[in-house]
Amino acid sequence: MKKILLLLPLLFTISCGNNPSESKDGFDWILGNWIKTNEKEGAETYENWKKDSSTEYIGFSYTMQHKDTVWQENIRLFKTAETWSFDVTGKGEKEPTKFLLTEIENSNFVCENSTNEFPKKIEYSRNGDQLLAKISGDEMEISFDYKKTDE
Repeated sequence: MKKILLLLPLLFTISCGNNPSESKDGFDWILGNWIKTNEKEGAETYENWKKDSSTEYIGFSYTMQHKDTVWQENIRLFKTAETWSFDVTGKGEKEPTKFLLTEIENSNFVCENSTNEFPKKIEYSRNGDQLLAKISGDEMEISFDYKKTDE
């Protein structure tokens, strides 16, 4: 049993072989200001991404309703050793919810945390001026369709 546990980190590292730090631009395709196009009427949701370094990207997402911020979270996509992490911290939370990058290919990636109640999986992909995000777990799935803004 101990041998299997010792091999798990190695297998995870090998399975994530398309390391974004090895590509020229990493996650640069996520950078910019985005507005959600499939939001409920009366609300506006935004997501903004900036690059802090070649191994750290900072995101901020928030929803406005009647000129009030009704929801917000800070996001951090960063590399430690050979692993990329995706941390989400909601307003008022002291500790982030941590997800590990499990897949990456061109302009999309998947992060997972099977022990989190919801979501268990976070997916991002870019298609032209659209950024598509999806959170899912068990039987539930929520899509966030964004378009690039000039802000």
